Amino acid sequence: MKKLPLGISTFSEIIQKNYLYIDKTQIAYDLIHSHKHVFLSRPRRFGKSLFLDTLQEIFEGNQALFKGLAIEKQWDWQTTFPVIKISFAGNRSADELKRAILDLLRDNQQHLGIQCDDSEDYALCFKQLIKKSYEKYQQAVVLLIDEYDKPILDNLDQMPVAIECREIIKRLYSQIKENDRYIRFSFLTGVSKFSKASVFSGLNNLSDISLMPQYGNICGYTQHDIETTIAPYLQGVDLVELKRWYNGYNFLKDRVYNPYDILLFIDNAFLFKNYWFNTGTPAFLLKLFKRNNYHLAQFEQLEVGEELLDSFDIEKISLETVMFQAGYLTIKEVQQWGSNLIYTLTFPNLEVKNSFNNYLLNYYFVRSYKKTKVQLALYKQLAAAKLDELEATFKALFASIAYNNFTNNDIQQYEGFYASVVYAYFAGAGFDSLKAEDANNHGRIDLTVMINNTVYIFEFKVDGSNALQQIKNKNYHHAYQGKGYDIYLIGVEFDRESRSVSRFQWKQV
Repeated sequence: MKKLPLGISTFSEIIQKNYLYIDKTQIAYDLIHSHKHVFLSRPRRFGKSLFLDTLQEIFEGNQALFKGLAIEKQWDWQTTFPVIKISFAGNRSADELKRAILDLLRDNQQHLGIQCDDSEDYALCFKQLIKKSYEKYQQAVVLLIDEYDKPILDNLDQMPVAIECREIIKRLYSQIKENDRYIRFSFLTGVSKFSKASVFSGLNNLSDISLMPQYGNICGYTQHDIETTIAPYLQGVDLVELKRWYNGYNFLKDRVYNPYDILLFIDNAFLFKNYWFNTGTPAFLLKLFKRNNYHLAQFEQLEVGEELLDSFDIEKISLETVMFQAGYLTIKEVQQWGSNLIYTLTFPNLEVKNSFNNYLLNYYFVRSYKKTKVQLALYKQLAAAKLDELEATFKALFASIAYNNFTNNDIQQYEGFYASVVYAYFAGAGFDSLKAEDANNHGRIDLTVMINNTVYIFEFKVDGSNALQQIKNKNYHHAYQGKGYDIYLIGVEFDRESRSVSRFQWKQV
């Protein structure tokens, strides 16, 4: 079998050294012939850089690399194009970013055999590089820009620097519009979609293909890939469990796997772990979460309009938009309501759901060792219906919360806060049969947990009203009766002052 391309995003290395490659060249061919200026948003570690590198090899006419691939007999390999490629890395100041851009432009000058007249002004140098490449090679130029938004995203925890970086790259990207007549094709990749007005300075013909169904599989492994090309590497693996853990990203075509997860899963002898999530979570997500009274459980079934999935300015960032674009949420379904499209978002898979909730628990609520101990107790107690022990665990759980993390707001006064903590514990512990804010014809159930053949219905109250009695009055449990389940109703009440469990009641029905 071919070797696994772990950490390799160079197309020529993958082909020449006989690494596993999933053919995306038909999509590349269709894209090149349908668009001129293209933008693609995908989460990190999804294969954007490899696809961009593949485009470079196509435009530079390296036919030998594409033997047996879909594009081989369709492309005119005799016509080649000068390629300018820019791949951004992390920069923590405006001066660092300017120096990095100049270094990247120098690399391209050397590659193309061109010298900029102005080598100190990055925007003018970029402009000259485009025009001189066109003149030297008598062919329109191809621009490939990888991680176009990284200088901004890496600095969202220091907003003044992020704004400076935005203005720098805005001036750089303005050259794309001004030099359009010299350009054959441009392709920009990133995680986020900042508004054209704030970054691309009037590049109105930039085609955002991020949610175009025909390009939904441009990155990632499909289920078909798993069951065919990748199947020899997965002998003995429970593919249903693999799908539950890592599949589920929806870009309006097939649901796909993050390649990084699959390659690491195979390399680690089929051990189910949080491979993608552990490569790094943006710190600004924590700040956005802390800034607002979010109910964590809402991310199981979050309804948003098109505007929340679209571009944004850094001064007006919504947590929902960032979580979707960064890959922590994905599209569950799309519905048309009159002239409006409504998207239902959810966690893509078990890895992201568990990891995201554990991440927030670790950074906001408790120390890791206490969290793990509580989660293990929760799992065992619900599996055996030991509700007296569950009461003690709940009290210990809330006693361990670091409330000093919330000194600047009164989030602990809201029922949603307590429901979020409980939900995060259950989700992080591996309960995937969770229903939060579950609506029926009597109202909304705060949390429903199912394990084995048992259903637990939770209601949380802060205002002193009887939580258990509300479950009874609303008949929340009727939807599960007559289906062979053991059903338990659990009311949990909290004291505003002590921020602890004041009453824990339960009843089997």
